[in-house]
Amino acid sequence: MGDEEQSQEAKPKWEGKVSAGLKGPTAEQVWPLLEDFFNLHKVFPSLTICYGIEGVSGQPGCIRYCAGFSIPSTGHNGNSAVTHSWSKEKLVAIDPSKRTMSYEMVDSNIGFNSYVSTIRVLPGNEENGSTKIEWSFVLDPVEGWKLEDLISKYELGLQRMAKKVEETLA
Repeated sequence: MGDEEQSQEAKPKWEGKVSAGLKGPTAEQVWPLLEDFFNLHKVFPSLTICYGIEGVSGQPGCIRYCAGFSIPSTGHNGNSAVTHSWSKEKLVAIDPSKRTMSYEMVDSNIGFNSYVSTIRVLPGNEENGSTKIEWSFVLDPVEGWKLEDLISKYELGLQRMAKKVEETLA
């Protein structure tokens, strides 16, 4: 197989999963804060803006606009001078009885392609607290990033979100 043919093959997807334990609140208390698809900024500290732009919050097919500073944007033509990152995200599936939802990024300025994420709220145990939030993602490799660095960003973001959820429910 020639070099040209190899470069046109699809690269393997990046996959990551992080989790955070919460002390105190139950999964039943935590889920309503996360299923409020149009208001994630209330519990995700690095999001400054989140609002619905299409559909009804919590119904598959609805789309939200999010902006913040957790993932640096690439700006236009790779210009990293643009610091406010944004994305439009579509809710693709939600199951309140299992406390899980999946969404995909339909547009952004952060260089993510073919991005799908799933958030779950699970009952915890003695090791990880009374509740566990699990956040997983699958996407095409991102130019200029290492998968480990992206997973670290998600870990930090989820830990901050878990702390904010605990404070909100205290």
